[in-house]
Amino acid sequence: MTAEPLSPEPIAALPIVTVSGAVHAYGGQPVLRGVDLALRPGEIYALLGPNGAGKTTLIRVLCGRIRPDGGAVLLNGRDPARVPAARAGLGLVPQEIALYPNLTVAENVETFAVLADVPRAGLPSAVARALALTRTTDRAHVPVKHLSGGYRRRANIAAAIVHEPSLLILDEPTVGVDLDAREAVDAVIRGLRDLGVAVLMTTHDLDQAGALADRVGFLREGELVLEGRPRALIAEAFGERMEIQVHLAEEVDAAGQDRLAAEGLEPTGRATVWTRLDADGYAAAGRLDQRLREAGLAPREIRVREPSLAHLFTLVADRKLAA
Repeated sequence: MTAEPLSPEPIAALPIVTVSGAVHAYGGQPVLRGVDLALRPGEIYALLGPNGAGKTTLIRVLCGRIRPDGGAVLLNGRDPARVPAARAGLGLVPQEIALYPNLTVAENVETFAVLADVPRAGLPSAVARALALTRTTDRAHVPVKHLSGGYRRRANIAAAIVHEPSLLILDEPTVGVDLDAREAVDAVIRGLRDLGVAVLMTTHDLDQAGALADRVGFLREGELVLEGRPRALIAEAFGERMEIQVHLAEEVDAAGQDRLAAEGLEPTGRATVWTRLDADGYAAAGRLDQRLREAGLAPREIRVREPSLAHLFTLVADRKLAA
């Protein structure tokens, strides 16, 4: 019997955008320090980092708005800073809503289609497609100023994709919206990814980044210091350790804070929530609960969960972890 020939391995799609060794400085102060980055079709990439890490500068480089001092940037094989036509493959959704408030959603999307040189004969179908993809068809004839925050976000995405870009850049796409609106925006982003659009997003919503992104990259002081799939990065950094969250009924005084710190707990952004990592997980949480109650610091509840991207972000930002 003749053996069946082996099927060839699928060939990975070529990157839509590549950044190679990008460096840039303002007034002699380095902002980008040799950044390498590549995005392929149908990939969501979350660019993370504290304020001042270089995220905004990198986005401007990708959009061709500034030319880096060194390195190379290619969008569909062309330099967006030198070849204006290359920017036709780009859609940008800024953090602030960039729409005309007195125009309807459809009028806004059509206006941006004209600005993007969509052929006049194709305008109706292009607008209808963008509205359908962003699930805003039911608000097509509503002035933007009368929309909820979530619908404004989606309408802004519709205006950015009406010319069918291969790369969509989203700067804080869900800032200021409620949970339901965030989930609706996330569904739109996933839908675009499934159509083969490469999506680069910056966000401070680390839960969103962990759930949505195929890959994440951490910028710190202009360097891309860590990159990979969220769950793989978390597993590599924390192994079997679990997060123990202690939720107190009320804030504690300095003595109480010292007692919590003695248990290896650290404060979070909420004064009544303290946290630590422990390989013993649930058993450690039970022992911790007993000791805190004996010390007069009875927790309202104690939660045990897997470490999140927020923990990884903290390690990177505090220079406790790097590539």
